[in-house]
Amino acid sequence: MKRLTTAPNLALATLWADLLNQAGVPTTVQRQYASSIAGEVPVDQTLPELWVQDADQLEHARTLLQELRHPLHRRWRCPHCHELIDGPFEQCWNCGTTMPTPG
Repeated sequence: MKRLTTAPNLALATLWADLLNQAGVPTTVQRQYASSIAGEVPVDQTLPELWVQDADQLEHARTLLQELRHPLHRRWRCPHCHELIDGPFEQCWNCGTTMPTPG
């Protein structure tokens, strides 16, 4: 097991761990409940941590987490309703059409 990173709160730690697990990288959250002792120990020692079960997948997990934390910013026009979509979205907010594949 290898430590991947700390998260600013339990909600993000759980979300990141779930997404990594779904991507095939078994990940657990450690120190889930350590925030209750903040003040008794330094706050940075109470943040939740993500741990990758298989040390060989650590670099892959880092890459996936980087993509999760910094999604692609795209701008595309919906082929159905012609709405301009800006951001990491892959579906038109107006009509629900899926973003066309480049090519």
